[in-house]
Amino acid sequence: MASSTKPALAVWKFASCDGCQLQVLSLDEVLLELTEVVEVAYFLEASSATTDGPYDISLVEGSITTPEDEERIAEIRRASRTLITIGACATAGGIQALRNFADVDDFAARVYASPEQLSTLATSTPIDEHVEVEYALQGCPVNGAQVVEVITALLHGRRPNIPSHAVCVECKRRGIECVMVAGGTPCLGPVTHAGCGALCPSFGRGCYGCFGQAETTTTSSLAHWWTTVLGVPEADLVRALRTYNAAAPAFAEESSAHVAPRT
Repeated sequence: MASSTKPALAVWKFASCDGCQLQVLSLDEVLLELTEVVEVAYFLEASSATTDGPYDISLVEGSITTPEDEERIAEIRRASRTLITIGACATAGGIQALRNFADVDDFAARVYASPEQLSTLATSTPIDEHVEVEYALQGCPVNGAQVVEVITALLHGRRPNIPSHAVCVECKRRGIECVMVAGGTPCLGPVTHAGCGALCPSFGRGCYGCFGQAETTTTSSLAHWWTTVLGVPEADLVRALRTYNAAAPAFAEESSAHVAPRT
C-alpha cells in the first residue's frame, strides 16, 4: 500500500501498442515535476518498482479483449479512487476493434497455427463498457499535455480544461485553409475531436480521425459530402472511418451504413 502523503498515481496497460504510455514518458521535465506532487506507485513502462493500492488516480491505456482483461479492469476499478482512460484503445476499442465487424474465429484461424489455444473475446471494447470511468482522453496517441492537465485539475479540485470542439475549429484558429472545401481533399476534421492541433491539415492533408468522434457529430452529412461532392467510393469512406477509432459509436454506425449486407 502506498505510504507516501502524496496522492498515489498508477498507470495500467491493456490491449494496445504502449504509445499512450510513451506519450506520458516523453513529457520529460514535466513528468519529473509531476512526481514532486504525486507518488508514481505503479507504472511498469517506467519502472519495475511498484506499490500496492489503493490508488488515488489510475490512468488506463488499452482495450478489453480477453476474459482476463475483464477481471483485471474490475480489480483496478475497485483499487482506484479516480479512473481516467487514455487513448483510442481505451476510449473506443482501438484499431483492434476491427474484429467487431467480422468473425474473430476466422481472423484467429488465418493468423495462428493453433487458434484453439487462444483465450479471447469476440470484440475489443473500451474501458467504460466494463467499469465506471471518471474522465476519458481520446487520441492515437493521447496528448501528453492533456494528461497533465487532467491530473493537475484533479489535484486542485477544478474542472479540466480540455477542448470539446472539432478539429475544424483548430484549423480556423491557426488560419489553415480548409483542405476539403478549398482543395477537394477528403477530411474527417468536421467529426473528429480536437487535440492534435490540426496536424494533418497543416500539411495539406485531410484529418485521419486520430482523436475519435467529436462530442457533437454529423457523420451522415460528412459521408454525403464525401460520396456525392468529392466522389469518394463508399469502400474508401468505410476504410477511413474504420481505423484507430473504428468502434467509436458515430464512426461505427456510419461505416456500417455503407457496407453492403452479406448474402
